[in-house]
Amino acid sequence: MTGSPSTALRPQHPNPRPLPALAATFEFEVRGDIGALEVTGVVLSSGSVRPGDLYVGVPGRNAHGARYAAAARDAGAVAILTDRAGAELAAAAGLPILVTPDARAALGDVAAWIHRTAENPATLFGVTGTNGKTSVVYLLYGILRQLGVVAGLTSTAERRIGDEAVTSSLTTPEASELHALLARMREVDVRAVGVEVSAQALSRHRVDGLVFDVVGFTNLTHDHLDDYASMDEYFEAKRELYQPERSRRGVVTVDSEWGRRLVAESRIPVTTLTTRPDVEADWRLTVGEESATRTTFVLEGPEGRRLDSRVPLLGWYMAANAALAIVMLVEAGYDLDRIAQVLERDGGIDAYIPGRAERISGEKGPLVYIDYGHSPDAFLQTLGAIRRFTTGRLIMLFGADGDRDTTKRAEMGAIAARGADVVVITDFHPRFEDPAAIRAALIAGAKAAVPDREIHEVADPREAFRTALALAGEGDAILYAGPGHEEYHEVKGVKIPYSARDDARQALREAGWPA
Repeated sequence: MTGSPSTALRPQHPNPRPLPALAATFEFEVRGDIGALEVTGVVLSSGSVRPGDLYVGVPGRNAHGARYAAAARDAGAVAILTDRAGAELAAAAGLPILVTPDARAALGDVAAWIHRTAENPATLFGVTGTNGKTSVVYLLYGILRQLGVVAGLTSTAERRIGDEAVTSSLTTPEASELHALLARMREVDVRAVGVEVSAQALSRHRVDGLVFDVVGFTNLTHDHLDDYASMDEYFEAKRELYQPERSRRGVVTVDSEWGRRLVAESRIPVTTLTTRPDVEADWRLTVGEESATRTTFVLEGPEGRRLDSRVPLLGWYMAANAALAIVMLVEAGYDLDRIAQVLERDGGIDAYIPGRAERISGEKGPLVYIDYGHSPDAFLQTLGAIRRFTTGRLIMLFGADGDRDTTKRAEMGAIAARGADVVVITDFHPRFEDPAAIRAALIAGAKAAVPDREIHEVADPREAFRTALALAGEGDAILYAGPGHEEYHEVKGVKIPYSARDDARQALREAGWPA
């Protein structure tokens, strides 16, 4: 597999492990002389190889990774791990080859062995669900730091160790990168790590080799039906995290039937959380004041335990994400009273979540939010949250992913038309699809829901935002949904530099508004 040089965080002082012991531990077939060779890392991309690495060649979308064995050798790889077909492709490179039926399936356990993940003292938190995963991970990270704990995270937005961070390319990194990241964290005494766990991560072996101490579930809503044949299949992928091979304890938000089903089918001990007065649960969240800059809440649990605090983010769902993070911490052994003390000391949770209902605008002019949400439920919740304190018109700007789940587009358009006063539809990562056809599907969904809704179609995202801004004034609000923290616009395989956050700030200044 080709690739550009990795920005992955890796251990600075790797501890070599003998290749013969690796082969013996996993009963790999060995081709060539592995003698006294040692490995210090493991990678899937030939462009990421460092001297001492084990290069893993797996079948890819366009080619088998073993075809790049020579490039891996030239970069310093000491051996290849691949399947039988890959072994034939890699033979000419002259490196020793370890053969297994499914190299990707073996990768997580191999990476755990090389990086000694089982010896890592950090508490591991995993968060899954359709929406809210990134937010919960950042809220965990924020509260842990307020408690004085050296913390790390890996999310859709970035990988972070203390104040050190690199941009992410996958919601959950490949197993090779994830175990290397944890090894790097161990070097700097990280004691707790939050990991965003997508359904695809579970299906595609990205979290293999890990056992989480506490996992959390946010919700399950319409998304990713390009990867999964049905919502049941999508749920089953998520349910895998609630097995003893994956996790020790779990927290489940039981506001929906999916959450209650997860509790019933979980094979690990679970604690439940709800925001609904009509649902029974161990913990209950009550949302208080909602404003453009914060949301207050009360969390009540077993034995009269209670916490009153606030999160510096808009929306009841952000309070729900905060509650899930707090209950996960309690399940991991952190004291609720101590958490309450530090939150009271600091005036609430101290957390910044890049591109999640992130306010770009200043004190004057229309409120402008950039959000990563790109599913029907995300649209519904964020529009509802902004509507509660918007005195004027609510304008929504969005597009839809090309080459992704097409079944949600009509519903996205419909929710936008019902929830906003003005809809502006633009291009958002059309990839190899016809962008005009994507926009047409969104417009059709909007018109079917609200035939007389004001709709503007502007293909270029920069022009589209300026169209939305020109329609807004004091008291109005703009929700630009989709791009969030991302800094590119993908068209026909090319990632064109584009930051919605930076462009929105520039457009606000051009219009004479503070940003």
